[in-house]
Amino acid sequence: MASHLQGLQSSLTRRACPVSLNQRKSVGASLQRCRQHRVVVASAAADGQSYMDRDRAANKKLQALKERAKQHLASILEQQAAASSSGNGSSRSSSSSGAVDTAELRAKLENAIRVMQTGLVERETEVRLLMLAAMCREHILLIGPPGTAKSEVGRRLSQLIQGAYFERLLTRFSVPEELFGPLSMRALEEDKYVRQTRGYLPDAQVAFIDEIFKANSAILNTLLTILNERLFDNGSQRVKVPLVTLVGASNELPESEELDALYDRFLLRKEVKQVTVAGLTQMLDYYAGNSYDDGDSVTPSSSRGARSTTIQVDPSARLTMDDFQQTRTSALAAVRVPQHVIQLLADLRSYLQEKVEPPVYVSDRRLVKAVALMQVAAYCNGRDSVSEYDCLLLEHVLWQSPEHAPKIADWLLAQLAVDDGMKQVTYLLKGLFGRACRSLGGVTEPIGAIREECGQLRGLLAAKLTQINTNLEGGFPVVLDNLWLGREEGEAVAAALVPKLQKTKVAVEQLLFEVATLEVALEDNSDAVTLANLMPKHWADFIRNSPMDEVKPIGTTPLRI
Repeated sequence: MASHLQGLQSSLTRRACPVSLNQRKSVGASLQRCRQHRVVVASAAADGQSYMDRDRAANKKLQALKERAKQHLASILEQQAAASSSGNGSSRSSSSSGAVDTAELRAKLENAIRVMQTGLVERETEVRLLMLAAMCREHILLIGPPGTAKSEVGRRLSQLIQGAYFERLLTRFSVPEELFGPLSMRALEEDKYVRQTRGYLPDAQVAFIDEIFKANSAILNTLLTILNERLFDNGSQRVKVPLVTLVGASNELPESEELDALYDRFLLRKEVKQVTVAGLTQMLDYYAGNSYDDGDSVTPSSSRGARSTTIQVDPSARLTMDDFQQTRTSALAAVRVPQHVIQLLADLRSYLQEKVEPPVYVSDRRLVKAVALMQVAAYCNGRDSVSEYDCLLLEHVLWQSPEHAPKIADWLLAQLAVDDGMKQVTYLLKGLFGRACRSLGGVTEPIGAIREECGQLRGLLAAKLTQINTNLEGGFPVVLDNLWLGREEGEAVAAALVPKLQKTKVAVEQLLFEVATLEVALEDNSDAVTLANLMPKHWADFIRNSPMDEVKPIGTTPLRI
């Protein structure tokens, strides 16, 4: 267009044609517009070139920051792997919990469990729960048909600790004298109502009462006081009883409401079933004398094929009364209960009372005792903090009917698979990202404080990753090495949780990379736009959830009109 106008002007000049003043003005105006257009085009081209250069520089810086973040993550993972390898085998406990020195107590308990299980087929869980009840100074209820070794486990515990043992079968016609001792004739002559308790329940350290729910009202009140307060009213005196634990057995659940208080006194409950077909041959071989091992701690009798239940234990490995009396006190003082475990317990009660039909009532007393039981369980495992995996024991604590137990177990496994801890970490990271954006956008908050919190969050994630790798590579020791879970029970839990752990590991590594990226951006003192490009998902959440008066100076450039 410009060349055409210039040609037109030259042609007119050469021809020397008379041109009017208006024509000359029109041509001049056209030429001026062409010159201005050429200047604008050239300026736009220069600006475009400058923008492309800036864009290339920004992309180059962005890639450099991403590479630094990857290197930072690699360094974190390398340090975590070194810490994990150096810590393997040093402790049985979870890396998220500290350790307490209970190695000697644990060794005694392991030996006691092994000895008590000798000759008892498919009774591993019952034995472990009985030992846990004794360490907590609580009571255990065994529900099942006759002839399933319910009384045998109680007898073995009394032999193990060499304590006074009391055993009785109740009927509807049982009288208090059968449990608490006969009245003293000499005391009656002096108008005193005193019982001779020697050899009876008030004198026992371990007791077994079969058909416990046959207790009538004449027995019930005194029995409740012994079970809960460890006190016995003998005449005008209230005396302490040395009872460590009472094993109650019944073929059926209580039907009368007046027995509800007695039922609630048994913190641990276990349904005892007949030996399976696979275990039956093993049991018959043992008692037929076909599988005797010289290393067994149960001595065979002189007659072939019979077995004695006399327990032989090395005195140095024997549990003492001090162990039973002091463990609970020591555990309550040394073991803390994290908030997420308390919340899990509260959610479980809500589930049982609101979601299960018919609702499962869980008393406040049972919940408080359940927390103490988990503290003792963690303490005996050498930990100073209750783990969420200790909550697996609640399967044997909170049910009212045996069919509730698998529902509790399934709910607990589902909650452990959710891993609320990762949700909390994600929320923390979003908060740090938002504060970093505000700080880089001009809001006055020290960058150093945000960096420090990023470092703390990184340490938390690294510890979580160490725990996960320990469980995956070491065969899930937090479950399989748990003193109170049987081998088959532990293997079933581990098999259910391993897929969850693998997914959690991927999530933790991704969160670690995001934390590393944020740390690198803060160290570089990057602007908010660079931070948005580095972590676009977090930026989108920040934009979506932040007030616009906070977002505008960071995410937009004011237009100049």
